[in-house]
This record gives sequence, structure tokens and C-alpha cells, in this order.
Amino acid sequence: MSSSSSLPSPSPASPSAPSSAALHLAVALDGAGWHPAAWREPVARPDELFTASYWTDLVSEAERGLLDFVTIEDGLGPQSARLSEPDGRTDQVRGRLDAVLIAARVAPLTSHIGLVPTVVATHTEPFHISKAIATLDYVSTGRAGLRVQASARRHEAAHFGRRSFPKLRIEDLETPALRELIVDLFDEAADYVEAVRRLWDSWEDGAEIRDVATGRFVDRDKLHYIDFEGKHFSVKGPSITPRPPQGQPLVTALAHESTTGAPFRLLGRSTDIGYVTPHDVDEARAIVAAVRTEQEAAGRAEEPLHLFGDLVVFLDNDPAAAVARKERLDALAGYPYTSDAKVFTGTPVQLADLLQELRQAGLTGFRLRPAVAGHDLPAITRGLVPELQRRDAFRHSYEADTLRGLLGLARPANRYAAAHA
Repeated sequence: MSSSSSLPSPSPASPSAPSSAALHLAVALDGAGWHPAAWREPVARPDELFTASYWTDLVSEAERGLLDFVTIEDGLGPQSARLSEPDGRTDQVRGRLDAVLIAARVAPLTSHIGLVPTVVATHTEPFHISKAIATLDYVSTGRAGLRVQASARRHEAAHFGRRSFPKLRIEDLETPALRELIVDLFDEAADYVEAVRRLWDSWEDGAEIRDVATGRFVDRDKLHYIDFEGKHFSVKGPSITPRPPQGQPLVTALAHESTTGAPFRLLGRSTDIGYVTPHDVDEARAIVAAVRTEQEAAGRAEEPLHLFGDLVVFLDNDPAAAVARKERLDALAGYPYTSDAKVFTGTPVQLADLLQELRQAGLTGFRLRPAVAGHDLPAITRGLVPELQRRDAFRHSYEADTLRGLLGLARPANRYAAAHA
């Protein structure tokens, strides 16, 4: 992958186990990058955005940087600068490949990095997604995850015809009707995750006998109905896919602070990794405390739950160059770029300082959103990573073969095995 930065590569040697001060790093991949004018940069490769080689190059670069995992954006409607409807713009990237299929294509070409595609739970079925992510876990030999997302956009609901939503406006977000809708969507997402997790466990480990001599391929007693009943769907089970190599691929979600509490409740109740968007240390500390409270309320206080801070990054060796690059891209877009997450402009050294500062608030890692994928992703892997390694704050080699292993998470027991025994 080409880059305008001349930066060192991460160290492949030194100890394989990270220090106690080590943090986790992921990148969020979205087309040409998170800035809407990113596709117009010389390194952007706009002609290749819908090719397998483009995505393979991005993920391979992330793996060369020893990152824990990548997330891959997806949606059920075209990208838009508006909250709830298409914007009609033709000067920005519109259109995506399916995130799960991208991950499945890239998986055999990588070895260690985790692959976490985005899935919109609101209009998809838990049964379909459970077997898709289980399959990805097999294809990647234990490196699959899932980023679950909820959607209240009317034009996306219209693709399916099963439900309708009111028009969303910023000024209406605190009205009783929209508050009720938000709570319902996040509760539905939690039910969705629960059904998916039960389906992953619906085959016990070792359910496949594969004994040619006796003619028995499956032990039917080790396949289980999950009998899930929720407000929006019911799922009988079992799955058609054997239990994934990780037992439970990682479930992740992005959550913003809300007066309803529903987004943080989803993290506390249902996920292994939550992405949050603090803009300073005090806000990070408050968010971590709120999510931990929800985790305890869900009866999961003793279970590991990683919290990753999200940041959009513009990285250059000169901080003035990073600022100038953002200003130039803003001029092309026609407006100053802002984000739900903190927007960082500066050097890899300055970013390392910020990450270590934010980590003191209780974050266990960070998911970085490269403003321009062709420039800022290599700046992360070849600039930020070596800097963190010099501080003994990031791994020098991959220390596990599965995504759960990289995050220090044990392979969970099957919920149905004890009852069967």
C-alpha cells in the first residue's frame, strides 16, 4: 500500500507478550477514508474501491502494523451527510460492498488480525447473521467478530417493507416518541445479539462425530433448540453451522451518550467490546463509569468488557501539515469536517501521548478512523505503532492466533453443554 509518509515499520522482534501497560489498537475502515473528500487524494485509489485487492491491501497493512482487528463499515442505504435520509450529493463516495463478504474474502489472505464486519440488526435476521459470522470464524480460523448496529432511517426500512419509521430530526431526538423508538431499537439489538449467541452455542463442541466406520456424522443429542422469543422475532434453532472455532466470536457495538441510556445499556448487556467517543479525559472517565454501571446492572460485572475510544485521525510528521491537509480536504468537501468522535490532527508522537492520557480514564484500547485510508492507515502502522512500541505500550509481535486470544478473552463454555451432561 502506497503512502505519502516515510515512516519506519513496526518491530517484528522483541518479546511476544505485551507489557502490562500495553493497549489495544483497531482501525475502522470505510471506503477511501472517513473524510468525505478522501477519495480525491492522490493515494486514494477511487477506481479500486469496489475491488477485492483494495480491501486486501488495507487489511494487510493493518496486520503489518500488528493491530488487533479491523472493523468494516456497512449500511442498508447510501452514505449521506444527513442524519436520516439520502442527501443527493454526487461529489462524495456512495456505495459499499457487503462487509461480511469483504471479511470472508480477506480472511484467507491474512493470518492474525481480527475481522469485524458491521451488520445492521434492525432489518436482518439473527439466524442468517449467526451462520455468516460462524462461517467467517471458520474461514479465518478464529479471528471473526461482529459489529452490531441499529437503524431508524426511513429509506432503509423501505427496502424491506416490514416496518416504518418517522422522519428523524435533530431537534426531535428528545421527544417522547423518538426516545421510545431509540430504546426499542437498542433493546431489539440486544435481543438480536442474544439470539445470535444462543445459535452459536446450539451445537456443542464435538457434535460432529465424523465416524465413517459407524456411519455417524453428527451426535444429534449435542444439537439444541434455542427457543428464543422476543418482541420482534422468535428463533427455534439449532443453527446449521457447527459451533465456531472461538466458541463465541466477539460482539462489538458503537454507543453514544443518550438520555435514554439505551446505547450504553446495549454495551453493558451484550458486547465484548464497546466503542465510545469521548473528547477528553473527563468525558472518557464519565463514559467508562456509565458503561460499567450498566454492565453491573446486567449481571456481568465479573465478565471482561473492553472499552475502546474512537478517534478520527489526520497524521503527518509535521503537525502543521496535518492541519493543512484537513483544511484542504474541507475546502474540497465544501464544509469543515466534524464527527461524533474526536478529530485529531497532528503527529504520531502527539497521538501516542493522547492515547496514553485517555487510557488513564479506564479505556482498554482505541479504534482509529483513518481520515484518508491511503495516507493515515500507513501513518498508524508505520508511525504510531513504532512510537508506542518504543514506549513499551504496544505488542512487538502477535501473541495469539485468535481474536479472543489477542484481547485476552478466554474461549467461553457452551451454555447448553452442562444441561445436556
